[in-house]
Amino acid sequence: MVTKHNNFRFVTLYGVFFKYQKSSIMKNKSVVIAIIVSIGFFLAAIAVGIAYYMSKKPQKTVSVVGLVEKDFTSDLIVWEFDYSAEASDMKEAYTKLKEQNEIVKAYLKKAGIPEKEIDFKKITTSPTYNSYYDEKGHWRQVQTGYEAHQVVRIESRDIEKIETLTRDIAELYDQNIMINNNNPEYYYTKLSDLKLQMLAEASQDARNRAETITKSAGAKLGDLKSANMGVFQITKPNSSEEDYTWGGAFNTSSKEKRASINMRLTYYVK
Repeated sequence: MVTKHNNFRFVTLYGVFFKYQKSSIMKNKSVVIAIIVSIGFFLAAIAVGIAYYMSKKPQKTVSVVGLVEKDFTSDLIVWEFDYSAEASDMKEAYTKLKEQNEIVKAYLKKAGIPEKEIDFKKITTSPTYNSYYDEKGHWRQVQTGYEAHQVVRIESRDIEKIETLTRDIAELYDQNIMINNNNPEYYYTKLSDLKLQMLAEASQDARNRAETITKSAGAKLGDLKSANMGVFQITKPNSSEEDYTWGGAFNTSSKEKRASINMRLTYYVK
């Protein structure tokens, strides 16, 4: 009986000891996990702090402007002229103008201008008046008839031919057609391609300047921070008749043109 009782006590004590050991191990694991989590939070806080500090830390940069100019010749000419016919009756004025149109068409055909390059705009009519002061000094207007008005537009790539034509319209004057001769306008049909090419060259010019500056300062050029395109200007070469404008000059009066554009680039400096 004594032996059985002692064995029972031993088993009971062993069970208590085992439970204590198991509880102790679980507590130790919890402590370790808590320590690991705390260290993780601590390291994360340090990383966030460093990132915030680096984001607020002033970074060295260099800003440069690249400039490119190119001279080119227009490849399209636009010439507009107009004339009119007057009569006491609207229908008569319109008929007279249609007759003049046939003379002008024949003249342009004789000059070798293709019909597809000629655009006769819509005829417009308006009343005409005779203005005067009456015997009492009052300003008076009396309708005298009607005027029919025609605008002709020619758009051609044969610039020399149209230029010659604009200077030689005496034949139309000889046929009693009073031409209001406007100066021709000159355009370039590949302007978009030219602009893209110049943008690339202006950007490269700016980078070259930035590299020269940083190298002379003993530093290295970093990544590009920002790029801003300047105003695209088209002016007459070697002329003081027009100035650059904030909106961009666009010369149409000169056959020979000069295009200019600038690019402002900002780089980080290492």
